[in-house]
Amino acid sequence: MFGQEEVTWVKERHKELILAKPNVVGVGTGFKQSRGRTTDKLCVVALVREKVPKAGLHPDSLVPSELDGVRTDVIQVGELRALQTRTDRIRPIPGGVSLGHYKVTAGTLGCVVRDRDIGTRLILSNNHVLANSNDARPGDPILQPGPSDGGRVERDMVATLERFCTIQFSTEPATCGLANGYASVGNTLAKLLKSKHRVTVYQSDPEATNRVDAAVARPIDSVEVLDEILDIGVVGGTAPAWLGMPVRKSGRTTGFTTGQITVLEATVIIKYGDRSARFEGQIITGSMSKPGDSGSLLVAGDSLLAVGLLFAGSDQVTIYNPIHDVLDNLEAVM
Repeated sequence: MFGQEEVTWVKERHKELILAKPNVVGVGTGFKQSRGRTTDKLCVVALVREKVPKAGLHPDSLVPSELDGVRTDVIQVGELRALQTRTDRIRPIPGGVSLGHYKVTAGTLGCVVRDRDIGTRLILSNNHVLANSNDARPGDPILQPGPSDGGRVERDMVATLERFCTIQFSTEPATCGLANGYASVGNTLAKLLKSKHRVTVYQSDPEATNRVDAAVARPIDSVEVLDEILDIGVVGGTAPAWLGMPVRKSGRTTGFTTGQITVLEATVIIKYGDRSARFEGQIITGSMSKPGDSGSLLVAGDSLLAVGLLFAGSDQVTIYNPIHDVLDNLEAVM
């Protein structure tokens, strides 16, 4: 059996030969993998973007099974990139990084979806990330990174708002002049009478309900936006949520986190500053996020299938729209 120094010497002797082969992105030493298990046999390891069956490779492209009597192994590692902070300006742009409408702070680019009718690639995130909680118009600039991470329209505009699902607010500041006048008079009298109580008026619509907080944007240059989500990969479909389901997400603030689904079909009241909105049919996990993670895609823990779209939470829980509701309402597909 060869020792570490001998295997390293063989690796150094042949590394340029291995690195010259197409699909190889690195070479090193390690323990041989066999049928999914790590053995105790040292070998020369070739790191490849993607494992390809031998029948699909030209003989000159194959990594030799051994070098100077030392066995080799091939490990798939994907495309290797310099790691960047998720709040940096990143090109090309993967899912899981800072993004936002030019008038918001910042949220997360969830993933790329396709228009259901014409197949155009679109960026998926929340209404409150891409459409400023209803206060935006189609064509508005979308920045990467988001404004609070230094994004500026003149240099960081990567998409334009395409469409969004309007949030129906249950309560929001009053716009009625009569009601505001009543409050002003009442509060003036209260002040004169040295009362500690004040009148606040607001609009109320107890019947307003929602299923999703979602929007899509059209990339200015589709080539600059990747299908890949950082630390997850390329999601290729959807899956229904179930209680106890292991899940994961990749977001702007907390990065890659995992958890389990704890509640289904939840009815929740969500605060949006001085407004609130009721949502039906929501998915809940334990705490997997912090502010800035809104828009992250919830993905099954054991497959590349989308489950939900992260949009709200607290220190104890994170809340998601079911992905089928998101796609149906936005007329999009994975």
